[in-house]
Amino acid sequence: MLIYLSRNIHGVPLPFYGGSTCWQKIGWIISISLVVLFSSSKSFSPVQISAACLPEKVIISFLENPPRSHSLGSWKARLGRSEAEKAMDTSRIILVAGATGGVGRRVVDLLRKKGLPVRVLVRNEEKARRMLGPDVDLIVGDITKASTLIPEYFKGVRMVVNAVSVIVGPKEGDTPDRAKYSQGIKFFEPEIKGDSPEMVEFIGMKNLINAVKENVGLRSGKLVFGFEGTSSRELPWGALDDVVMGGVSESTFQIDPNGGENGGPTGIFRGVVSTANNGGFTSIRTRNFSIAEDLSAYDGLELRIKGDGRRYKLIVRTSRDWDTVGYTTGFDTVKDQWQSVRLPFSSLRPIFRARTIPDAPPFNPSEIISLQLMFSKFEYDGKLNPTFVEGQFQLPISTIRAYMKEPITPRFVHVSSAGVTRPDRPGLDLSKQPPAVRLNRELGFILTYKLKGEDLIRESGIPYTIVRPCALTEEPAGADLIFDQGDNITGKISREEVARICVAAIESPYACDKTFEVKSVIPFSEPYTVDPENPPPEKDYNLYFQTLKEGITGKESLGQTPVPV
Repeated sequence: MLIYLSRNIHGVPLPFYGGSTCWQKIGWIISISLVVLFSSSKSFSPVQISAACLPEKVIISFLENPPRSHSLGSWKARLGRSEAEKAMDTSRIILVAGATGGVGRRVVDLLRKKGLPVRVLVRNEEKARRMLGPDVDLIVGDITKASTLIPEYFKGVRMVVNAVSVIVGPKEGDTPDRAKYSQGIKFFEPEIKGDSPEMVEFIGMKNLINAVKENVGLRSGKLVFGFEGTSSRELPWGALDDVVMGGVSESTFQIDPNGGENGGPTGIFRGVVSTANNGGFTSIRTRNFSIAEDLSAYDGLELRIKGDGRRYKLIVRTSRDWDTVGYTTGFDTVKDQWQSVRLPFSSLRPIFRARTIPDAPPFNPSEIISLQLMFSKFEYDGKLNPTFVEGQFQLPISTIRAYMKEPITPRFVHVSSAGVTRPDRPGLDLSKQPPAVRLNRELGFILTYKLKGEDLIRESGIPYTIVRPCALTEEPAGADLIFDQGDNITGKISREEVARICVAAIESPYACDKTFEVKSVIPFSEPYTVDPENPPPEKDYNLYFQTLKEGITGKESLGQTPVPV
């Protein structure tokens, strides 16, 4: 569609009066029309408007956010959100699943003491509030029932500690507080209580991963646009050039099926830019996403581009309104080279009508509505693009993806069990193995399904830590520890110590993508106590994590000797 506006409307000359007021009003009228045309078009093609001799300060106000007849402060109302919503979006909430269990409730306590935001996933609300307090941030759900894991429950969750486990207890019965099972030293003939290992450890794990995956993110990031191997995701881009201000620049976005880095498809932003008629910019912008893109699990956007030596801008919008703040950052390119450009969300600055808005709401990566790429003579706040040159330009873009900044820390910490790879291990002397290994079949293949659950985590793409404690006891934390890999050790360890390891792992890049076993050096026959007047020093668990290697699960034969730290 072509709309042409001159200084004559229906043959009647428009008054100019030597000022800009009249033309600003006309600009607002044009802008309102653009809003309707652009936002309602399903296959939106460029809307071209030619307006002769518009004053430059009016043009500049249009450059990045075409105005409409609202007061400058009205963007606040349009972007306004409750403080609770903002807190939910910006908090890095840690979800603890299995929060009423022996390890889970200790994890909750430790996280609270550190002042970290915690949400608990439990099956029994009354029990949880009695145990954890009436003010606990709580959601009720059952990982064995996917329908109970409602997406809204996990909004704001960035990390998970999973302490859910199939319930095992003595055949002869137990006390209401499960004292026989919890003590971990004396042997009682065990049986499964409640849901089967398959339902809890495997199906439940699958449900939990699916419920949190989008919120905690993937190590490889999330493809927002582009072509990557067998994966692709296209977006509806349309040109938005200085013709809206009477300029003559023009651009387009096309898919070149063979223009990519390795001969595959790529997108190309190309055009011709000119400063004639007070112009000087071209851009492409996506149509508003039907559902807001939530990239809050990530730290920025990475563009894979073939540069031309010029400086471009990325504009990200978090409102469906046309005339609103655009969170903007510039990036330089290297001529004739494919390069990856990382643009941290922290570098995005709120721009409204080419000016920085210092008191704008912080950028909310969970509510991304549209993207825009721009090549412009103008930066913002009156600055000019130092690389701007009139004429043809071309920027191939193979991908835009959200990324996690390095070093990556675990987003999913799982409490499993030592022994999960041993039931089918050839040549193993079962008489020297823990009861769960000897009784794996009788206990519904408990260790087999624990291993299957572990594999789901490792294959999910979520940065993880898998902790495999030996026999759990109610003894205090503080004993010297042995960390090992390969699933060979036996022994005992306190639940308090395991909880501390989980909390430390959340913050440690050294624990990321590691699977390990852990026990104390104290023999089973020797009780471990702590003198309250002389407690042991706190451990630096990073010293342990640094000794671990990725890719070791115990499925392979290692023959390593455990190394105390």
